[in-house]
Amino acid sequence: MAIRLYNTLTRKKETFVPLEEGKVKMYVCGPTVYNYIHIGNARPAIVFDTVRRYFEFRGYDVQYVSNFTDVDDKLIRAANQLDEDVPTIANRFIEAYFEDVLALGCKKADIHPRVMENMDIIIDFIKQLVEKGYAYESEGDVYFRTRSFDEYGKLSHQSIDELQVGARIEVGNKKEDDLDFALWKAAKEGEIFWESPWGPGRPGWHIECSAMAKKYLGETIDIHAGGQDLTFPHHENEIAQSESLSGKTFANYWMHNGYINIDNEKMSKSLGNFVLVHDIIKKHNPQVLRFFMLSVHYRNPINYSEELLESTKAAFERLTTSYQNLKHRKEASTNLTDNNQQWFDQIAGLRRQFIEAMDDDFNTALAISVLFELSKLANYYLLEKNTAVEVIDTFIAEFETLFAVIGLSLELEEMLDEEIDALIEQRIQARKNRNFQLADQIRDQLKEMNIILEDTPQGTRWKRG
Repeated sequence: MAIRLYNTLTRKKETFVPLEEGKVKMYVCGPTVYNYIHIGNARPAIVFDTVRRYFEFRGYDVQYVSNFTDVDDKLIRAANQLDEDVPTIANRFIEAYFEDVLALGCKKADIHPRVMENMDIIIDFIKQLVEKGYAYESEGDVYFRTRSFDEYGKLSHQSIDELQVGARIEVGNKKEDDLDFALWKAAKEGEIFWESPWGPGRPGWHIECSAMAKKYLGETIDIHAGGQDLTFPHHENEIAQSESLSGKTFANYWMHNGYINIDNEKMSKSLGNFVLVHDIIKKHNPQVLRFFMLSVHYRNPINYSEELLESTKAAFERLTTSYQNLKHRKEASTNLTDNNQQWFDQIAGLRRQFIEAMDDDFNTALAISVLFELSKLANYYLLEKNTAVEVIDTFIAEFETLFAVIGLSLELEEMLDEEIDALIEQRIQARKNRNFQLADQIRDQLKEMNIILEDTPQGTRWKRG
């Protein structure tokens, strides 16, 4: 079986054929690190981490690169507002990014390049474009001649004439053509800058990914990925500048995840409805958020709400409960060997269905439905009077393997402080109401989660065991 993926460039599903047998070169556009990430940033992190994991599961060696934009207009504004320098802001929110995405089950990239650490290769890239006539200097800025690249618009499927109609004419325009875009920006008074052949300044946004993808993965890569909002102009501009310089295809496959809506409205900072991952995972198990993101096909839009996340939590817990019940039942199982083949066959059949779903453009929504079938089968098996260790072990191994493929953990979640406090308050009320049975149930529940209660004259205290 072969992996098929939807290529934004051709607008169709294609069989994945790597540049080099058994290897995948993959570049994913990372965040601009001027604040905590919102769930719009979390979706590509989760989606393409899952794509990477699945390629690895299928035996590929994946070179995974995801950048940080650590200098741009947003960072400069944040630095001015907070009266700090740009590197300090960037370092703080890179650390925060790792805290958030690692909690979401994402593995670190093999390389996380930063703009400030790769300024020499970015300047050299621009210099070569100028020398070849694809770019020009204007009053300390450098612009790419968009019309010099004949295939401009091929990723977003727009013609140069359509783009010309929609072009925004800027006041004090220093460009030869309104469609030209900045590769280098001359430094304004008080801004962070680097010396260059065109004077002090910093890179434009689009050039950084072209330069760093080339440095770490080569002139042609297998997969370039990111959010749907990056298709134009970011990825379109990357193609133009990269292919103009190398004369080669920049990326063979382009993957983009869909948008996120908040309570059925498009997430937008202007609407003030964006939600930070940093805040969500204070209240909810991060694994539930990952499960929620993967419950919808990555190319489809997804609607986020607190109610949907709560229902997702219940669904996720049904799966983890099945797994825990299997582990518990194993202790009472025997080494029976008769009439087990039907169970082994059904488990193997579900693995084939899981692989078929993931082979078809990484359809995690369908793959998760297979996990529920596995859970249903396990629950049905646990109704048997006598269960075999061999079958239980096979179920457990299958749960662990398939959950790991999509980056989910089967371990019981560590309760959040707020959840513990809420349960303790319920227990206090139950005791006031002389409902000692409920109070004991809550104490036992907390004990199972390794939370130790101590009733004192000053109130109930708790600690993790």
